[in-house]
Amino acid sequence: MSAVRVVVGGAVLDRGRLLAARRSAPPELAGRWELPGGKVEDGETPEQALVRELREELGVAVEPLARIPGEWPLKPGLVLQVWTVRLVSGTPRPLQDHDALRWLPPGDEDTVDWLDQDRPAVAEAMTRLVKQGALG
Repeated sequence: MSAVRVVVGGAVLDRGRLLAARRSAPPELAGRWELPGGKVEDGETPEQALVRELREELGVAVEPLARIPGEWPLKPGLVLQVWTVRLVSGTPRPLQDHDALRWLPPGDEDTVDWLDQDRPAVAEAMTRLVKQGALG
């Protein structure tokens, strides 16, 4: 039995908003929205993979904050784990795998067609954003 590979997703939070990224590839996912991220490589922690993937995909520096509880199967042998992340520097741009980005304030998360496996993490990230807003 082979080990399960982890795909990390980043719920990028900035100024009370969540970043959504629209897939440009592969064709079966193109046009749907996701939390950006990618596969954890050998020898990397999930947090290190997240920092690397968001630098490659969006051209930004981020700091992973907290893991959102749960994991979601993507396909056999592949699971999604999501962290909330803080934007440290840079302005996100769709460099790879995406053709559009949108910042969504709480309440607007249903204005894009999320990939099914991202929906539970998006809902939790929005709940956390609302709580942060209430605290701040």
